[in-house]
Amino acid sequence: MIKSTLYIVLSVVLLCSLLVFCLPGISCQPGQDGAPPTEKVLNLYGVDPWTLDPAVSGETTSHSYIMQLFSGLVCLDDNLEPVSDIAQRWGVSDDGRTYTFYLRDDVSFHNGEVVKAEDFEYSWQRACDPGTGSLTAATYLGDIVGVKEVLAGVTMEISGVKVIDDYTLQVTIDAPKSYFLSKLTYPTTFVVDRANVESGGEWWQEPNGTGPFKLKQWDENSLLVLERNELYYGDLAKVNNIVFYLWGGVPMNMYETGKIDVTGVSLHYIDKVIDESGPFYKELVIVPELSFFYIGFNCSKPPFDDVNIRRAFSQAIDKDKLASLVFRGMVQQADGILPPGMPGFNEDLSGLDYDINEAKELISASKYGDVSELPPITITTVGWGGLISSELEAIIHQWRQNLGVEVTVRQLEPQRFLYHLKQEKDEMFSIGWIADYPHPQDFLEVLFHSDADNNYGDYSDPEMDALLEMAGMEPDSNLSLALYQQAEQRLVNDAACLPLWFGENYILIKPHIKGYNLNPLGLAMLNSVSVEPH
Repeated sequence: MIKSTLYIVLSVVLLCSLLVFCLPGISCQPGQDGAPPTEKVLNLYGVDPWTLDPAVSGETTSHSYIMQLFSGLVCLDDNLEPVSDIAQRWGVSDDGRTYTFYLRDDVSFHNGEVVKAEDFEYSWQRACDPGTGSLTAATYLGDIVGVKEVLAGVTMEISGVKVIDDYTLQVTIDAPKSYFLSKLTYPTTFVVDRANVESGGEWWQEPNGTGPFKLKQWDENSLLVLERNELYYGDLAKVNNIVFYLWGGVPMNMYETGKIDVTGVSLHYIDKVIDESGPFYKELVIVPELSFFYIGFNCSKPPFDDVNIRRAFSQAIDKDKLASLVFRGMVQQADGILPPGMPGFNEDLSGLDYDINEAKELISASKYGDVSELPPITITTVGWGGLISSELEAIIHQWRQNLGVEVTVRQLEPQRFLYHLKQEKDEMFSIGWIADYPHPQDFLEVLFHSDADNNYGDYSDPEMDALLEMAGMEPDSNLSLALYQQAEQRLVNDAACLPLWFGENYILIKPHIKGYNLNPLGLAMLNSVSVEPH
């Protein structure tokens, strides 16, 4: 998901207090503003998705809806391990390169048309077609033989995908990779209906998916309604409808007045919810998130093409102060890139310590020699109307105070930031990444390999590329993780980025809501949610 996912997120403050991209609220209140008036309706807070096309989506907002509407060969279970979904089972060749998927024969699109292996072949070839404009296809399908040729426009068919019969799909990848199945849980790999897509225009505003819910109504900036898919091959949803009130107000206020039943908690309300004698404490749930927030450096452009400058800007930031004062302890400072809970997380990693004197010495040792010789520096961030987040304001203040450097902020509206950052970035950029699957490759290689689409900072090191590729193909899991740890330490030493913090989700859930389980990827499957009488 932006991934991340690509799951890309805006910022902790924007997520919690303005957009609440991943944390919809749930209620069984009577319908409002046209919502179906039934006790089996879940009323949620939401914002408009940028797209509902699985092949194109690359951020959490859109994913939170797409995951309810579409599905793929495999999905992640509660332990974030890939398990059967539309594929009931699969086999892997002795060399680890060829996967044979055996599809269920009882899966249909929302309109009743049966899903077959050829639908996956079409969906993946469409995702890789340059005309589709997917920024995620190379990342999540690129291991399949022939995908690179389709992406380059050389051919229209992926040679590594073969339809054996109606319910058997064979997929060959370029090398054995332990994370390949996990990649197939990402929306880019989901199946779409060819007739639906070829109906033209923004077909995804009336999607014919395979997920547990169907799109019933979407009034932009107002209301989005999902209804239960009675043909769903898995567990049927426990509610008939889910109503998202798009941009419906301040989520915390809506929660307090009973209009929604789940909300993210922003800094402005943290004192209220952690008060053990208050009304919200027993409803508070803190969910660890496999997320990483950082400042990216444009390594292909002065002054951050000089490692000394990257290290200096990194060592001039007091992350302890940020975590304790700006975030009130709601985040964990990051010395490295892999978050706690991720396989390969290294407790012994050596970060770049906060050291103003050393930072100044690094600037003196750089090709610039003095801050007065640095070119103008602008940081790209997301936002509207000139307001920047409190954490970015604090970071810029520390650079000014500790190094005597002025940094200008340039804001991009969300869609341009999320989908065009690689072209739009200035000398620095502020960004977050949420895991798509619990594997270090999803952070280290996806964000920092020279050829990775999500390498927004254009960091390039051939030796690092080789190390990451070796780690990905190493069959011994312990040795593979050791190689990833080696790569992470090297990235930190080279200041490939400035790690800031790892995230956690603070959410409030009403007692009558059961089965709302936000996973460490920041997503919840809503067909498992029920509303008890209250």
